[in-house]
Amino acid sequence: MGTFFAKLKLIITDRMLLLRIGFVVAALIVFRLLATIPVPGIDTTRLAEFFSNNQFLGLLNIFSGGGLSNLSIVMLGVGPYITASIIMQLLTIIFPKLKQMYQEEGDMGRKKFSQYARLISVPLAFIQGYAFLFLLQSQGIVPHLTLVQSLVNILAIAAGSVLLMWIGELMTEFGVGNGVSLIIFAGIVARLPQAVSQLSFTFDVSQIPVYIGFAFAALATIYAVVVMTEAERPVPVTYAKRVRGNKLYGGVSTYLPLRLNQAGVIPIIFALSILLFPQLLLNFAAKSSVTWLATSATALLSWSGGAIIYGLSYFLLVFVFTYFYTAVTFDPNTLATNLQKNGAFVPGVRPGNQTSEYLARVITRITMVGALFLGVIAVLPLIMQAATGVKTLAIGGTALLIVVSVLLDLIRKVDAQVSLREY
Repeated sequence: MGTFFAKLKLIITDRMLLLRIGFVVAALIVFRLLATIPVPGIDTTRLAEFFSNNQFLGLLNIFSGGGLSNLSIVMLGVGPYITASIIMQLLTIIFPKLKQMYQEEGDMGRKKFSQYARLISVPLAFIQGYAFLFLLQSQGIVPHLTLVQSLVNILAIAAGSVLLMWIGELMTEFGVGNGVSLIIFAGIVARLPQAVSQLSFTFDVSQIPVYIGFAFAALATIYAVVVMTEAERPVPVTYAKRVRGNKLYGGVSTYLPLRLNQAGVIPIIFALSILLFPQLLLNFAAKSSVTWLATSATALLSWSGGAIIYGLSYFLLVFVFTYFYTAVTFDPNTLATNLQKNGAFVPGVRPGNQTSEYLARVITRITMVGALFLGVIAVLPLIMQAATGVKTLAIGGTALLIVVSVLLDLIRKVDAQVSLREY
């Protein structure tokens, strides 16, 4: 506790760190102001009903920082940039040069990689803006627009997304933490007062034991997410002794930390996209004037809408995508080669191919635990709703993982700045 207050005192007395934190707060205020400026002519009642019945748009609303549910000028949020980043990660499988640039060229390579993601996000913002306007017009939420009005709205929505991406980059450069993550975090936290007010309106004295049980479950879940997010599997590494001149170098033993959850929240995003996008298409088909098409789509919607089928499909997809994304981002061959070049080896394992195979076995085993955990966290809101019977009592999923990850990252970044000032 004494260490905490000592660091808090350093933060308060450090003018440069306070300026960085103040810049982040000011940027988040600007973002929340932009998120309250809606596109004109919206039926707010139908908009709220539409979002409550569509989980895919609920996910996109998280990445827009809550701007999509208001149909604000930043309704796309940082969604196009995140989509572009995922596309770039997948392209590293197809193009070895991209993989080499991202993994081997250091900071300059990662900067180029991020620049390509920014360029891809611009056309994605136009495509997504057009798709959402078309969808909302078909639902009667946005009135019919002329060609000029549609072009102006699409341009404003795309510009809002690029502006928000730029604000996020400024927060990363001149503030503390990752700006894009902080924007998503701010959008999630901004919805908490609304959730609390909804719970207060539906408060029932007879449900007090349920509320207490939910509070304990929520604390246990948050604790588990923190532990699993920070969990590592240390692989012992020893550096060989080398003689240079009259001095002896190496002989140091350390360890290689392999995170239990290498993929983060990405598998849940992939799984929801695969699972819910077909439902979005079926919703369109169910309103078709073609009788057989509408009947088939309605039947498929009623079958796939069951909680058990949806929950099992969701869990399996998260599990599979955790392995897939870990395989994309973690290359045991490159890691084994780098260890060998630096004169390091895993005790009891020969350098080269055997080290690569050993690391692959270790990452496969720990990914099993991480994949099971992510799958449980993903379906936890469905389990909580089924257990309590109250829709507002749900914890888990993408929002919780993002909030915990961003807070832990922010604490680490602030701690690093404080340590730098101490030196």
